[in-house]
Amino acid sequence: MALRNIVTEKEARLRKVSRPVEKFDERLWTLLDDMADTMYEADGVGIAGVQVGVLRRVFVVDIGEGLTEFINPTITAQSGEQDGLEGCLSSPGEYGLVVRPEKVTIEAYDRHGKPFTLEAEGFMARAICHENDHLDGHIFKDITHHMLTDEELRKLDEE
Repeated sequence: MALRNIVTEKEARLRKVSRPVEKFDERLWTLLDDMADTMYEADGVGIAGVQVGVLRRVFVVDIGEGLTEFINPTITAQSGEQDGLEGCLSSPGEYGLVVRPEKVTIEAYDRHGKPFTLEAEGFMARAICHENDHLDGHIFKDITHHMLTDEELRKLDEE
């Protein structure tokens, strides 16, 4: 396991569409392990393959309930609405308000190629949508309705 460099929004490759994973092998497992290590080291809750320079449809999420790996994910249902604060490891120090679904159903594969379905709500649904967007070359700033100012960020830090 190793830490990988995080691709920032200044790099064009962050805007590229990721390709499906075709081989569920040790190379994929190393990528997933490295992504998790990189995410934890950066104090994040999710990271997509493209954010570590690998254009494959894969992301990992841990909102404090344990790591979940998503390979070739597809969001199959969504409902409700939540409006909340988001940041991104690829846009360090920047935060904005983004409307996301309150609930999502996602189908994906685990590291061994076994399909699974997950129903998520609240913060987990937000994290899944955020990371899934990366797979199509989108970042949260594309859909934010308000980027926080330096003053608003200072107030949040004080609270």
